[in-house]
Formats: sequence, C-alpha cells, structure tokens
Amino acid sequence: MKTGPSWRPATSSIPTSPGVYRYRDESGRVLYVGKAKNLRSRLTSYFVEASKLAPRTAKMIATAVSVDWTLVSSELESLQLEYTWIKEFDPPFNVTFKDDKSYPYLAVTLGDEAPRAIITRNKRIKGARFFGPYPKAWAIREVLALAQRAFPIRTCKDSDYKRAMQTGRPCFASQIGKCAGPCSQRVTIAEHRKMVDAFVKFFSELGNNRKIVNQMRKKMEKAAADQDYETAAKYRDRFLAMEAVLEKTSVVLSDSLDADIFAIFSDELSAAISRFIVRGGAIRGASSWNLVKEVETTDAELLEAAIVRSYEADKPPAEILVSASVENSATVTQLLEEIRGGKVEISVPERGKRSALMETVVKNAKETLLANSMKRASDYISRSNALTDLAKYLDLPEIPLRIECYDVSHLSGTDVVASMVVFEDALPKKNHYRHFQVVDTTDDTASIHQVISRRAKYLLVNLDEDASEASKRFAYPPQLLLIDGGLPQVNAAKRAIGELGIKIPVAGIAKRLEEIWIPGEDYPRILPRNSEALFLLQRLRDEAHRFAITYQRSKRRKAIQSVLSEIPGLGEKRIQALIEVFGSVQSLKAASETEISQVEGMGPVLTQNLKEFLNNLEQNS
Repeated sequence: MKTGPSWRPATSSIPTSPGVYRYRDESGRVLYVGKAKNLRSRLTSYFVEASKLAPRTAKMIATAVSVDWTLVSSELESLQLEYTWIKEFDPPFNVTFKDDKSYPYLAVTLGDEAPRAIITRNKRIKGARFFGPYPKAWAIREVLALAQRAFPIRTCKDSDYKRAMQTGRPCFASQIGKCAGPCSQRVTIAEHRKMVDAFVKFFSELGNNRKIVNQMRKKMEKAAADQDYETAAKYRDRFLAMEAVLEKTSVVLSDSLDADIFAIFSDELSAAISRFIVRGGAIRGASSWNLVKEVETTDAELLEAAIVRSYEADKPPAEILVSASVENSATVTQLLEEIRGGKVEISVPERGKRSALMETVVKNAKETLLANSMKRASDYISRSNALTDLAKYLDLPEIPLRIECYDVSHLSGTDVVASMVVFEDALPKKNHYRHFQVVDTTDDTASIHQVISRRAKYLLVNLDEDASEASKRFAYPPQLLLIDGGLPQVNAAKRAIGELGIKIPVAGIAKRLEEIWIPGEDYPRILPRNSEALFLLQRLRDEAHRFAITYQRSKRRKAIQSVLSEIPGLGEKRIQALIEVFGSVQSLKAASETEISQVEGMGPVLTQNLKEFLNNLEQNS
C-alpha cells in the first residue's frame, strides 16, 4: 500500500543518482533544500507514516505539496548547490543548517620568503594567490593533501618555520615527507620557490590542460627506461597524485565565472532542456522543462528558442554554454548583446571544467525527459486515452489491451536476432518478453516472417493443464502486433499469420517520421505529434529495440568467450580485456599484433599465439 502524502512521486520515477532536492509549498516557496548520494533512497525515507518521522520533518512534509530535484555529478557539486540554494531561498526548515560564513579557499602566500599553502576564508592576505572557492573545508583539505604528494611545499605555521630555521631541525611535515624542508635546508629557498611556482601553475591551469601531468608522466617513463627505478617511483607517486587532484577538483569553477549552461536531450517526439545558472563560480539555480517536437524540428532550433525565451525579462550573462550548436547562432548572439548592452559569447565546451559541468546538465535533461515519459506511462488516464485513441486511429475492432512489438537486430548481416516485448494495459509485461534466434536468413523481411510464424504457432496449440506456465503465457493472443519497420516488414508479418489462418491486427512504426503503416495500404497514417497513442507506440518500439540489442550483445560476448577460452594462457581477466577493446572475434581477426599487444596482460608470445589460433580458425571454418 502506498504510504506518505498523496503528491509523492512514484518510487520508480526517482533516480538513484546523487542530487539536490527541494520541497515546495502550494505557493511555490521552497521549504527545504537537501542533498543525497542516492535520491531515491533519501526521498522515499520521507514518505512513511507521520508518526515515524521527527516532528519537524513531519511538519515539513505536511506543508509541502511537491518535491523536485537536480542531478549532480559528485558530492562536491551537491554540497555547492545545496549551500547556494539555502542562501538563495532561505528555506524555513533549513534554519538549523544556515551558515553565514564565506566559502573556504586554498591560498598560497607568495609574499613570504618560503611560501606556504593554507586553507582560509580570508581573501585579504597580502601577496597571496587564491584558488576556489570550495564548498567545504574538508573538501579542500583532501585536495591539498593529494597535491602535496606531487608538490611538497610548506604548509606549517610561521612559528614552526622560524623554529626550524633557528635549530636546523625539520618540522614534523618535513620529517614525514609532506614538505621538501626549506626550513632545515633540505632544499634551498630557490628550489622550494620553483616547487611553489609549479604548484600555482598546476592549480591555475587545472581543468584546462594536462600539460604538467603529461610532463610528469614522461619523466616517470624516462627514469624507468634508464632503470632509475627509485626516481621513477617518485615521479609515479607525483603523477598519480596529480591525477587524483584533477578528479577531486573537476567541479570547482573559477570564482569569476558568470555563465548560463543549456543542454538538450531528445527523441523523435519530445525533448527536455535543462539550464544551470552559474554566478561567481557557484551554481545559483537550475531548471528544466519538457517540449513536444514538431515534425522536422531540430535540437538546434529548440535550443535557440529556449535561449531567446529565457531572456525576455532578464539580462543574459556574458557567456552562454550549450550542449550543441544553436540555430542562427550569429543572430541569437546579436539579439542577446542588444539585451545585455555588452558582448555575449555562445559556445560548446569541449574540455575542462566547463565540459565536466555540461555533462551534469545533459544528465539532468535526460532525466527530465525520462521522468516525463514515465509519468505518462504511469498515469492511468493517459494510458486509457492512449489505448482508446490507438483503437480509433488504427481502426481496431477492440481496445488493444495486449500489444506485442517485434524488432530484428543484426550486426552487418550476421548474428540475426529478434525480440518480442509485451505491453498490457499500456505497461510493460516483462515476464512475457521473448528472444528469438533467426536462422537461414539475413533479410529483415524474411526474418520478420520467420519470427511471427514461430510465435503465431503457439496460438494454435490447445494447452492442457500440464503445460508449463511459460507456454501458457506465450499462448495469450494480442489485440495488436506492432512491427519496428515499414510496409515490407508489416506485409511480411501479416502474411505469416494469414498462412496460419489467424486474424490479428498488424501495424508498423517507421522511425524517421514516426509513420504508422498498415498492411496493404500504400500510404502511412500520421498520428498527431502530441497524442498519447503515438507516445505509447514509440515506447513499445524503443523497448523492443533495447531488448533485441541487449540479447545480441550478450550472444556476441558469450561467443567470443567460448572461442578465446580454448587458447592456452588466456584466462578470464585477459578475455574480458580483449572483449572490452575489440568486442567480437571478427574485430580481433582484423586487428594487428601491435594493436592486440597494447591490451593489458597481452605479451608478445601470447599475442602471437592468439593470432595463430584465429588464423587457423578462419582457415578451418
């Protein structure tokens, strides 16, 4: 039984990704902002009986009428977004978490004789270079600890530094290898300054290029080639530390960045656009909306419309990032510059921190589109309307409560397989799904005929009480057979059931314009673009395609594992590595020994044995 408020979203519609969520009241005011590593787990914990919640939480849930969420790519990003939204919306149920402190920064005191790296909220340190802001102090501590492995610069207090200078004894950080030791003259002040310069340069260029990291990797490789393994190990540790820093700081933006980020994710019928608002390097807001696509509408046109409409009342920032090129980009830029009264640049980020953040915005657009599709599917009225409209548009004799959809998939004419997915009452009936292996043909039309013939024979069998449950499920007659394809495939399916004397309505859906084909008709039927019936057919077709592709990939993986397991010395781990790189036996045959030897664990002898085995296999086949 469903517990919690009547407005709670379906559990299946809540993603399991990390994100930030907002509860709102009936006026749209934000009541509470929270973050979660797993949104589904966190949000469903609120939807229990009020007696099981803390009094303050129960009051918040009773006041709220909706909840929305925004996906993020990391815990750092969720901390930043949660913090900025609490500041922006001042939600009443977040009062105990309010914090008027500024963000902490990583600072390098370049004005000192031996500069040190410190964590501070004070941006007035004379001669210091600042990096950040970071959402939490612990986050920057992790980054600094990793960076010190690559750049062992000073972090000790000035008093500790002076004491070490006077006594000649290294401080504790120097003793454990976290500082190069300028205070005890383990390195000179000039040498330490070079490390500091490298540290500053690394953080200045963080996310924009990997030049310093690549230089360190080359030093490591050269030392290893010279058999100076002790030096190579030091370079290796520094190289890995740099990689870790890049990963940890991938979402920390320049505090001077003011930009709006737009991303689109679409299918043939609909699209979702997400917008992130970044001001002062922090994510200040996020929103998403769904659109119904018209025929031949492109993503570039939809992005253009979304950008123009976003600034009907507000001024645009100087920088607008988009996930794809915008239609009439020059004209849109000119319009926005007139609204702003200054220069505006529209661009597609290709690398660095902007690109990393764009991936998060695209992820939100994808989630918005998926949530909208699931909402349509789960809504009883929408499903009823879809089935009623489908019967009307296709002239069906009855409401198609059971629909079976078929798709044929192959790889360059080989490994032909087919799938059957079943929807009952416009919802997936996954325990009725079936796979088919297609033999003796690679033609799509012949494949459809074979699959439908095999499936239809079950409708002629009189199943007794001893028949298996699987056979009984397969014997249920559908009210509509849907084919992923055009008129040739539809006619083949109709011919297959006609040869067995079975009468079931057949239709096909062609992907280019979502045309609906009926056997014997020369022209397709075009359903309204925003009709629930068309959305239902699209979901059926996409599910059948997904199910067929999954089966085909599984077959290919098993086939290559079976072949490669016969080669002596080629264990499970190496087989998996080869599958990840090449994907099929055919690709392995075409690969050179040099290409194969680059796969982890593949030495020259094993590579040669593999090529000889594959060549013999081809000659004997």
